[in-house]
Amino acid sequence: MSQVLNKKIVAAGAIGNVLEWYDFAVYGYFASSIGRVFFPKEDPIAQLLFAFGVFAIGYLMRPLGGMLIGNIGDRVGRKQALSVSVAAMAIPTFIVGILPGYDAIGLAAPILLTLCRMLQGLSVGGEYTTSIVFMVENAPAKKRGIAGALAGCGSVIGILLGSATGTALAALMPPESLDSWGWRIPFLLGLVIGFVGLLLRRNIEEKTNAIVKQKQPLIETLQNHRPLLARLAGLSVFNAVAFYLLFVYLVSWLQLEDKVSQEISLQINTISMLLLIPVMIASGALSDRIGRKPLLIGTLAAAILFAYPLFNGMYHHSQMIVQLCQLGFSLLIGIYLGSSPAFMVESAPAHVRSTSIALGYNLILGIVGGLTPLTATWLVHRTQSGVAPAFMIIAAALISLTTILLMRETYKESL
Repeated sequence: MSQVLNKKIVAAGAIGNVLEWYDFAVYGYFASSIGRVFFPKEDPIAQLLFAFGVFAIGYLMRPLGGMLIGNIGDRVGRKQALSVSVAAMAIPTFIVGILPGYDAIGLAAPILLTLCRMLQGLSVGGEYTTSIVFMVENAPAKKRGIAGALAGCGSVIGILLGSATGTALAALMPPESLDSWGWRIPFLLGLVIGFVGLLLRRNIEEKTNAIVKQKQPLIETLQNHRPLLARLAGLSVFNAVAFYLLFVYLVSWLQLEDKVSQEISLQINTISMLLLIPVMIASGALSDRIGRKPLLIGTLAAAILFAYPLFNGMYHHSQMIVQLCQLGFSLLIGIYLGSSPAFMVESAPAHVRSTSIALGYNLILGIVGGLTPLTATWLVHRTQSGVAPAFMIIAAALISLTTILLMRETYKESL
């Protein structure tokens, strides 16, 4: 068997993650404009809260989406599940771009926006987990780690693409035009990414010997694989807490606690995310040589030791020191994100692989990840300590470390 990754498989698997996180970044970037267009104009703060509330509702749909699309993946096939997933993201993203506002259609505007976000949430719940299953199953045996890492890189690329699109529009358009209609452009462009994704996924062949089709994968998983679900959930805790703390919450933390300007905080965040891509790829490749567990255990041990010093270092007055500390976190998270996808796929039996990973992963990402920024904000206020979120990373690392120590090494096992 060839030990070279199929470029079409990689592109088809990763592009859905690019689209879903592109939308994530664009929505966050233009949340204020969206709030003004789709909600009553009495209170600007209420508009923003409503806009983020709709965003959160979509996010809470992740576990349900994981069950539905994971179920399709185990019953019909990974390729079909991925096609459903990318369509369920691209179409509502486009609709958000053309949807009339509150002034035009009244209460129907926020209702339709919410429905679009809910449909997108279903897609998000199934896309990442099904894509890593698809890419790892279709990779050569000695390239499964790097295949899983490349699926995750699509998410990072999507965030960077969404942020770059928003930044470019802000630089090229007058603020009034951007606020009234220019914010719609990135959502309309999402349809192009989705169309390319559908074309790529329609024209690929997957290895059928990797799939043992199961009539009732959800029932089978819940009845007979609860310990597996617990292990997959435990493995995902560090991912959920560390990623959302360091790449979602930290932008606000730097501004509020460290008095860094919005422009500088976003710049620090962007540079740190750029580092994630090569680190994830290198980690996936290294895990194919030495195994998944040594990298995962080493990363979590380092996170326990260095989370507090790195967080404390970001209080420094030097932007370079702040950036270096954030890059330290990027190194840890990148190694974990690069080596864990293949580990999850290899740990689950083929006939319930899509369903079990979607359930275990998305329950944690949807609940723990979704609540992480809010919890960190409360913790800083409650303790009056800006470094309190470091203990959230330590606690998450301890949970995931305990889980991984109880799991077997998988990188030499057949799928």
